[in-house]
Amino acid sequence: MQLAEKYRSVTQRLYPEYDAGGFTREDNSVIFYTRVQGLLEKHMTVLDFGAGTNIWANSPDRIRTRLMRLQGACETVIGVDPDPGVLNNPWLDQAICVQPGEPLPFEDETFDMIVSFAVFEHIDDPGFVSSELDRVLKPGGWLCAWTPNKWGYVGIGARLIPNRFHAKLLATTFNSKQDTRQDSDVYPVRYQLNTMNRIKKLFPSPKYRHYSYYYNGPPSYHGERMILALMYKWFEMLTPAFFDRYLHIIIRKTGAPATGIADRETGVHLE
Repeated sequence: MQLAEKYRSVTQRLYPEYDAGGFTREDNSVIFYTRVQGLLEKHMTVLDFGAGTNIWANSPDRIRTRLMRLQGACETVIGVDPDPGVLNNPWLDQAICVQPGEPLPFEDETFDMIVSFAVFEHIDDPGFVSSELDRVLKPGGWLCAWTPNKWGYVGIGARLIPNRFHAKLLATTFNSKQDTRQDSDVYPVRYQLNTMNRIKKLFPSPKYRHYSYYYNGPPSYHGERMILALMYKWFEMLTPAFFDRYLHIIIRKTGAPATGIADRETGVHLE
């Protein structure tokens, strides 16, 4: 092994294409937000549910930040979060601090799209939250959420390890090049809204059409140890999708959008 290769990150060694743009062919956030951008339209009003302080705003990963920043691709982006830091989130047109258990401060059917990244694993009351998201989403609107799968190794590990140790564990095991979180950005996990079955129960058909899927992406939480990263990859290759690491929630509320836009798949209005 050449000396330069020795000091390359595990991600760079497993995915050489990382050096051509700063992301891998399996990058979770890139794939998720590419789909979000594919659904986004100029006229839309978007709710960023759990917008937080935005740890990505100063990230050097240009493609990721371009995809994650929804401003300019839609009419308005409104963010809510219990953390007062949301008021300083530069990627929001409007920010509101909302505490858990409080109704969302919006009229019924306000939003064309709701986007949520790494939030559903922290929800205490999934029944209340899902009813509020349903209430403020317009007919024909999209709910897009990225979250760890309850039964992936990330979800299982997070539930086995007490919440008070999570920040320290992240600092020692996560890919340092990709993680910019501070201790204040690490919140207790609940994992009550993190499986396909749970999503389908709380957002039932025929009111919602489901396009969600499980996904893995590059190995994480390996502490830059190649043998651990390879063990994770082998485990994921040998286990069914039910044990994949992440859940990309993509669902659409039925009913014709207020703008009269046709369903992209069928060319007819949703019913």
